[in-house]
Amino acid sequence: MPVLDLTSDPIDLCAALVDVPSVSGDEATLADAVELALQKQAPHLELLRSGDAVLARTNLGRERRVLLAGHLDTVPIADNVPSRREGELLYGCGTTDMKSGDAVLAHLAATLTDPRHDLTLVFYDCEEVEAARNGLNRIEREHRDWLRADLAILAEPTNAGVEAGCQGTLRAEITTRGRRAHSARSWHGSNAVHAAAAVLERLNAYTAREVDIDGCVYREGLQAVRIDGGVAMNVVPDECVVTVNFRFAPDRDGAAAEAHVREVFDGFELAVTDLAPGALPGLTEPAAAEFIAATGATPSAKFGWTDVSRFAALGIPAVNYGPGDPNLAHTREEHVDTRQITDAVAVLRRFLAP
Repeated sequence: MPVLDLTSDPIDLCAALVDVPSVSGDEATLADAVELALQKQAPHLELLRSGDAVLARTNLGRERRVLLAGHLDTVPIADNVPSRREGELLYGCGTTDMKSGDAVLAHLAATLTDPRHDLTLVFYDCEEVEAARNGLNRIEREHRDWLRADLAILAEPTNAGVEAGCQGTLRAEITTRGRRAHSARSWHGSNAVHAAAAVLERLNAYTAREVDIDGCVYREGLQAVRIDGGVAMNVVPDECVVTVNFRFAPDRDGAAAEAHVREVFDGFELAVTDLAPGALPGLTEPAAAEFIAATGATPSAKFGWTDVSRFAALGIPAVNYGPGDPNLAHTREEHVDTRQITDAVAVLRRFLAP
């Protein structure tokens, strides 16, 4: 089993985490190593193993509890393990998404023995695959009390800035129908692909809404992301499906988002195929406001969906904060500026230390 030194420089710890492959569904070795390291190097923490997730917490009776979370899994390796260092940059699968964030959290878990807030740390599995496999689902179902907190900080890559809340996401399929015919006698048919032009016209005319929530501006978007239609090269198609994706501000819940999409495409056959609500930033909550003050940063809206939505659904204000450029996630050239790792440790220690 790889041996992790949680008290070492968190940059070196990040490299050690990257060097343990942990593609989604194969996190056991890394989870074992994290669990053993916490057992030996953080005796002040209560530990819990849930599948390939490792949870730890203090029980100091503090007025507030802060939850720090990061996923252990990565996308499939693209010839970028083991890690390598070039100046201030650390390259390797997961350096940005999100083993640099995990290193920050694990280092603080071992070295911050008397925090001013009680802490819960959640290192979980299967974030990079379908939502049904996400380890947070299992933890919520089986160990709900471990997710109690006044603030959740998800160490997703944000270039060491604060991205508050997140957008919701909805996918829907809009189907147009016609009548099949031989293309040589097309007047006997009705082309469903041509009928889909009306769907695209509504999308082209759509004006995205911008919403300011707690000083963070969320911009919505409604886009066609796929079109399926056609039978053969000599057949007028009788069915066409346009898949649309709606990214919506967190002031809409799932029902409101669906109602809006149905209103936009009123008169068309529409089926929602995926829906995940967003997360309100909650920056006016005391613990969140205190964290923002510690960072000295101006929060921005999170464009995209992250697991902060799961915490928000539990009534916990949640933000994204971690080292790494999200634009580098899942790429062959994935890397992290190691100075962001150092900075993130300093910011969180300033927030959490007595």
